[in-house]
Amino acid sequence: MAKKEAWLLLLLLISASVPGLQVWALKTPFHLRDVLPLLPRHVSWPIMTRLHSAVDILPVFVGAASSPDNALEWKGACFYENKAWMVFHNNSQTEYGGGTLHIKVAFSSVSISSFGNLVPVPENSTFVPCLLDFSVSNAHSWTCMDLYIFATPYRVTWDYYFLAREHTLEIKAWEGKAEYDYVKNHGLSIFLLQAGMLGTLQALWEVFPLFSNTGWGENSNINFLEKHMGSSFEVRPQPWVTNVSADDIHSGDFLAVSKIRGRWGAFETLEKWVSGAYAGHTAVCLRDPNGKLWVGESGHEDEKGEDIIALMPWEEWWDFELTKDDSNPHIALLPLHPDLRARFNESAAWEYALSMIGKPYGYHNMIFSWIDTLNGNYPPPLDANVVACVMTIWNQLQPEYAANMWNEALNKRLGTEGLDLPEVLVEVEKRGSSFDELLTIPEQDDWVYSDGRSTSCIAFILEMYKEAGLFDPIASSVQVTEFTIKDAYILNFFENNSSRLPKWCNDGDTVKLPYCQIKGKYRMELPGYNTMQPYSHMNERCPSLPPKYSRTKDC
Repeated sequence: MAKKEAWLLLLLLISASVPGLQVWALKTPFHLRDVLPLLPRHVSWPIMTRLHSAVDILPVFVGAASSPDNALEWKGACFYENKAWMVFHNNSQTEYGGGTLHIKVAFSSVSISSFGNLVPVPENSTFVPCLLDFSVSNAHSWTCMDLYIFATPYRVTWDYYFLAREHTLEIKAWEGKAEYDYVKNHGLSIFLLQAGMLGTLQALWEVFPLFSNTGWGENSNINFLEKHMGSSFEVRPQPWVTNVSADDIHSGDFLAVSKIRGRWGAFETLEKWVSGAYAGHTAVCLRDPNGKLWVGESGHEDEKGEDIIALMPWEEWWDFELTKDDSNPHIALLPLHPDLRARFNESAAWEYALSMIGKPYGYHNMIFSWIDTLNGNYPPPLDANVVACVMTIWNQLQPEYAANMWNEALNKRLGTEGLDLPEVLVEVEKRGSSFDELLTIPEQDDWVYSDGRSTSCIAFILEMYKEAGLFDPIASSVQVTEFTIKDAYILNFFENNSSRLPKWCNDGDTVKLPYCQIKGKYRMELPGYNTMQPYSHMNERCPSLPPKYSRTKDC
């Protein structure tokens, strides 16, 4: 490394490691982080990776811009002193008015004619003009910029600022009276991409590999979980596949699956991060009246590429995981405790499984098992406002997908039918509640959606456990659709005497786990495994913040 590079590297490390430290007292023509791309890759890349990660792609809610008398103030990533407020007028003399959204930036005025708008507005829609004054000043250098997302329940737009000046932005039309009333009463939400341009690009670079079905993708998922969850990935002695005897597997035995590459590996990584679960998928073993062993699974991909609930012979399921599943699944078998096995009503469980075959995966309530509290389930920088922003974007880009993922579930919580996301948000405000409160309303197992009862991979298994009598006598007061995968494997339903585990269980491993890992290079860890007695209204009000994911008593 050249001397100049070494000195610059030292300054970068100092400025990155000491919050608030300024290398020079005056504003510099550039910030040390801004010049990272100009350095050789072997110098810049380790620093960029240290400064930014995949979560930096998520926006941070800074507030809602409303009236001039109540100006919003916050600190940006580039400009440290910012203000915003709304001014409505009716220059167009239309039903809801017309006007301009002004964005003010401290020193002089400039009109921004180009503004990214993800929501096309019909030409004949009503138009309510407003003025958003957005003051931006005191940038930490001349080369940085701030990126923002602006949102209402009906639209999402974005822009970036790299000059400390006055900016104006025109809102071409409100979607109607509902949007006008909403913004008038609650303001326009502003989100900051806190990592700035460089950091956001770096975050994107961290996100994309998570979905890669390669060794690079696998390492990216592992690094993410180690960094954000504190997970450990200890390599097990070979062989990494167990010679399983199906004769030792019984009805109700639980299969915990952890995928670490490809599309499903990425989704599971994000699910683990927000929920604290150390597995991302589950299945259950079940014997039919003739004693044949089957695997029940919600989330099986059929020939059409749709995720459904399926029953497969054990041999077929196991062969697929060994030879065809390219997500590098790690699998652990969690045998039921003998006392629970004796209580397990096999015929009732079989009937339930047959009644669910072919039904779609439980997307309707998937996210609601994670969100139980107002602020105790969102890893920073996530919060309910960011969730609403993401939902709004998806609602505009993929309305059918959005309806399947959350619209019906939100209507269930309101006791309404057919409201789309913007209408849900407006209805919540009319009732004097809030969106974050709506998200915390517990899912009910008996809710029936347009395509039937909705069960995710874990809800399918626990519903079967309810049918089989394992939650008696409190089954009626337990909503298993509120359980995450972690909530399931910490139940004290499983074998607690290692001498009763099958002989082939963990064969060859130097660490004797309390369950049977049957596939995977890395040792599977399930913190809290088999420790919690079920209780009424379990998991309806539980926090889950990383890295400890501590839960409160009887939540």
